Amino acid sequence: MIQKNNFSLKKIKKILLIKGYGIYKKQKRNTSKDPKNLFLVFCFSLLLITIFGFLPITAKFIKEDFKSSEVVENKSKKNFETVLSGKELELKPEEKDKITFKDLFYDIFDFEDLPENTVRLSAATLEQLFEETNYNLKEIRKKKIVKPISIDLLPKEIKLIENSKKKKELFIKIVLPLIIEENNRIILDRKRLFSILNKNNNSVSEKNWLKKKFKQYGVVNKDLTTLKIRMDIVPVSLAIAQAAKETGWGTSRFALEGNALFGQWTWSKEGMKPSSASTDTKHKVMKFNILQASVRAYQRNLNTHSGYKKFREARAIQRDNLGKLNSLELVDYLDKYAETGKEYTIILKKIIEQNALTDFDDAELLPTSEKLKKII
Repeated sequence: MIQKNNFSLKKIKKILLIKGYGIYKKQKRNTSKDPKNLFLVFCFSLLLITIFGFLPITAKFIKEDFKSSEVVENKSKKNFETVLSGKELELKPEEKDKITFKDLFYDIFDFEDLPENTVRLSAATLEQLFEETNYNLKEIRKKKIVKPISIDLLPKEIKLIENSKKKKELFIKIVLPLIIEENNRIILDRKRLFSILNKNNNSVSEKNWLKKKFKQYGVVNKDLTTLKIRMDIVPVSLAIAQAAKETGWGTSRFALEGNALFGQWTWSKEGMKPSSASTDTKHKVMKFNILQASVRAYQRNLNTHSGYKKFREARAIQRDNLGKLNSLELVDYLDKYAETGKEYTIILKKIIEQNALTDFDDAELLPTSEKLKKII
């Protein structure tokens, strides 16, 4: 029994602590509102309201401002085998736009603005010009460098040159820079195409450029694989051989009067009718203001016409496997270029071999500027 005089709160607290219990003074809770806290809550709430209020406007701005950075879908790997196997890719309804003749040759029509009274140099003048500039085929075969001499028209006297070797050399000197120049245009386009494909996002100018090239190369389904296959050069030796065959080394009427180096047909009113053609013949041979336009039209023809699909497929395989083109093999796929078919390809091969034209396949046009030199 605990004595009353010994009982105290202090003793009880001590006993409870020994037993494992604790006694604490209850803290008085302050229920008064702090003005500073209220102000912070108000500011934070206002900030949230402002953010959510401007969110729709911000989203619209981002969508419009960065619309130019859409991704160009690259289905090259998926479609490569399909295209090379000769099958057509499935078209979407919005992709079935027809490609017109003007879409394919719009940049060739630019030459129509050139004055028709372009100066025609004589064969003697050209020979003198080539001699003064040290422009000769022997040096080109050795050093692989071609002077950037652009001749717009063939000399009338070329058909009077009796020496076959001199006539051939003059013809090659005239067309060689033109062919390489057009190949360089395609090489630059290929570099830009691969640059675009290596990006995750593409600008408005890049997308517009692609759209233009799809039309220029007749790619109606906007497939990048088809564009890569079509956007490629024609070996120099093959182009020279075809020009030589079609013009008789520059002596034909079509070449001298219409600057037609490759005998391309047309069914429009503009053109030259073959003198040996019958009255019911509807086709004509395309004519051009200058020789360069003829070279560009020829390359565009091989790169877009359905008749040369196997040629383009073989070229793409060579490009992938070897990294370079073999004209003597590609010739076999041009049997549809002339009515004589396989016989035509045999003649072309002989022209290439007998005149050692493959020596010019890796020749480069001397750049006209340092900037162009770095690009090419």
